[in-house]
Amino acid sequence: MRIAVDVMGGDNAPDQILKGCIQAIPLLSQSDRLVLLGDAETIRDGLSERGFASDARVEIVPTSEVIGMDEPPVEAMKAKKDSSIVVMNQMASPRAENRVDVVISAGNTGACVAASQYFMRRLPGVIRPGICVTIPTFSGPIVLIDVGANIEPKPSHLAQYGVMGDVYAREILGLKNPRVALMNVGGEEQKGTDLMRNARDMVRQFENLNFTGFVEGRGVFNGEADVVITDGVVGNVMLKLAEGLSSGIFKALAHEVLATDPELVLRLESVIKNLYAKHDYHEYGGAPLLGVNGVSLISHGSSKDRTIKNAILRGKAFAEAKINEKIVARLATVKLVEQVEA
Repeated sequence: MRIAVDVMGGDNAPDQILKGCIQAIPLLSQSDRLVLLGDAETIRDGLSERGFASDARVEIVPTSEVIGMDEPPVEAMKAKKDSSIVVMNQMASPRAENRVDVVISAGNTGACVAASQYFMRRLPGVIRPGICVTIPTFSGPIVLIDVGANIEPKPSHLAQYGVMGDVYAREILGLKNPRVALMNVGGEEQKGTDLMRNARDMVRQFENLNFTGFVEGRGVFNGEADVVITDGVVGNVMLKLAEGLSSGIFKALAHEVLATDPELVLRLESVIKNLYAKHDYHEYGGAPLLGVNGVSLISHGSSKDRTIKNAILRGKAFAEAKINEKIVARLATVKLVEQVEA
């Protein structure tokens, strides 16, 4: 398997990205290839410093440009054709020679989405791809889709997100019959906009989908659903809110314990570390852009070495589980009206 990583993307690039790649190398099989894109000299120096310069599993693809985190996605993609994000996604095109199976970047999310959709295209039957992220909750990890790729979805988009999220939860999280719910302002049938109610009716058309109806925001963390469908704006706000709240709670807890009894910190250290690990987004690596004809993982902009290492392993697991083939098969069971209009 060939896994491409954008070494230049992210707030902590290239150092932390490269470190994460190096940590993943020993966990790959001898037939796997890790394709590193970015400044060739920087990559070679980093590999040499850690003794991986001659590892046959590593390939370097030099690129001369970097798309900044604050650049307009589509314009940057067109202007910087030799950027790591663009070249990487070109290599993931179904028509590419020596094609890569997985692409991973912690860089500009919009550019990643635009490049993956442009070069990989969509899976058969998919109307609009969506970013699917795993969020840790007090009841265990859940799948949230979409978190930023589609800010003005149609009901059919949301209906398909339910199916794609269901497949991902089964194959990656190991859930046998995930409960799928649609984010809304209330759980009652009459609540919400026409978009929400129409999307609910469309989701119900899919067979073998454990759709439980609407879910409120507080229900997400109370364990009322395993897959939560939402539009890109609400999903992104939820994701950032959950990250900020989780970080704040642990900081406040540590402060209170230290202020109350400094010796108590030592006794609770292992407990706090284990609890933090369960609620740390770095453990999940990256969020797949479900619906594209390939495997595109978008990692957090503040990704660290272990984030990238985990993203590489998750990308490999995604491809090996043949999730895209299963999404296509499930979507083919129902023909939604708006598929004709898209």
